[in-house]
Amino acid sequence: MPIIADLDNRASLSRIAGIADIVIHLAPPPATGTTDPRTRSLLAILAPRPPRQLIYISTSGVYGDCQGAYIDETRTPRPVNRRALCRADAEQQIRRFAQHARTQIATLRVPGIYAENRLPLERLRRGTPILRDVDDVYTNHIHADDLARIIVAAVYRSRNARTYHASDDSELKMGAYFQQIATAYQLPMPVAISREQAQTTLSEIQMSFMSESRRMRNQRIKIELRVRLSYPTVGDFVGGVSK
Repeated sequence: MPIIADLDNRASLSRIAGIADIVIHLAPPPATGTTDPRTRSLLAILAPRPPRQLIYISTSGVYGDCQGAYIDETRTPRPVNRRALCRADAEQQIRRFAQHARTQIATLRVPGIYAENRLPLERLRRGTPILRDVDDVYTNHIHADDLARIIVAAVYRSRNARTYHASDDSELKMGAYFQQIATAYQLPMPVAISREQAQTTLSEIQMSFMSESRRMRNQRIKIELRVRLSYPTVGDFVGGVSK
């Protein structure tokens, strides 16, 4: 039974207090600021009767730029952009809450989510350029269906206070991702430009995604959560589309 509440209005949250043993927190932080008051409001309403388990859906952006290195969950977060700072703040709030409430927690750090209705098709149709390979960054991906599967597995199999990379096996630079999508959907191949050209062509938010490079290892979701991905790589998904 859905219950409508507004994380920006703490008074509206009273109806969800104490009604669940398991909480899966997927709400994004606000569009301004570098902290997450929405998570603070949620935890405040849960505190009197804390849940047995809380799963938080965070972002891979908390790592900042790793210069293309392979990283696992032991990597120290170094968030830089505003969105990542908010997510890191929410993670810290949840850890402090769990220590006092004795709630079991797990954090899923999620990269770029894609699905049939979450593809950069309009960007490709507009002819937005990509970075040339020498300037490009490694990005990480997860299909929405696989993310849902990982979340369910975390409810049943996650270890307490554990972080998991909810990422697939792809090792793609951003440009290669767009090229795969363009090929699968028979769209014009994007033009590759230098980073210097991109800084005068692309928006600030587009450039922010092109400023961080990392390759996420995902052994924990396979070993501890026993997840078998339906789409181990982006190619496995787009290959089905193009057939």
